[in-house]
Amino acid sequence: MKNRWIFIVAAVVLIAGIGFVAMKLHKGTSSPASEPAPLPVQKLLDEATQAETSGDSMKARTAYQQIVSEHPDYDKVEDIQTKLGQLNMSILFSKEQTPQTEMYQVQMGDSLGKLAKQYGTTKELIKRSNGLKSDVIRIGQNLRIWKASFAVFVSKSQNTLILKSGEDVMKIYHVSTGRDKKENNTPVGTFKVGSKIANPVWFKPGGQPVPPESPENELGSRWMGFDTDPHYGIHGTIHPEVIGSPATAGCVRMANPDVEELFDIIPMGTKITIQE
Repeated sequence: MKNRWIFIVAAVVLIAGIGFVAMKLHKGTSSPASEPAPLPVQKLLDEATQAETSGDSMKARTAYQQIVSEHPDYDKVEDIQTKLGQLNMSILFSKEQTPQTEMYQVQMGDSLGKLAKQYGTTKELIKRSNGLKSDVIRIGQNLRIWKASFAVFVSKSQNTLILKSGEDVMKIYHVSTGRDKKENNTPVGTFKVGSKIANPVWFKPGGQPVPPESPENELGSRWMGFDTDPHYGIHGTIHPEVIGSPATAGCVRMANPDVEELFDIIPMGTKITIQE
């Protein structure tokens, strides 16, 4: 399990554009003067804890990011990655100002749908980050809007889904992909979100449509279809116990709370990259 997470963290660092270097290859060599040695893990943990205690989420986030990128062989790196994902979601769904956000004052003729399209985001994300209970907004109201784009990366070999915003890795989710490389293979390539359906009907192959509320609905609570082949997509599940293993007919399957979270974040047209 530890080796698996070292591999995943290495991939995360590469995707984030930070550049991953295996520390073991550099054992016994000195760092260039322009590249100071990484801070010890414990010091970074202390910084993160103090920052969270004082309410400085961004400083805590930076410390956790350093641990993940500079100490991928740390024996609790999986816990740190989980904390970082949780902290990122907390920031994303809050009113906290970050370099990826801006404040917008509602004008006459505005609607949540219009603003979501204008900024390339979702109505759900605007509502959640501003504590809105309905789609009603008022002229003069100040809204915090996330303006950085999102992208999704899926690793079939690791059964993970990485959510990225701009250059930042936001969260790593455990998923299930195709159970074999023949009839039930998850396609490799680059796609876009071509459809989004909350509480989807499952059109069971060779059977009757299965309604959203049915305990037999294999799609779970959300569906995000691929643009080039609507038969494939990212969806929820009624089998959370197999998440993390190859178990699907070709789609990318997530736990329902995770797919609901992702559904609220990524808009139509979001890029999805699937790799072996």
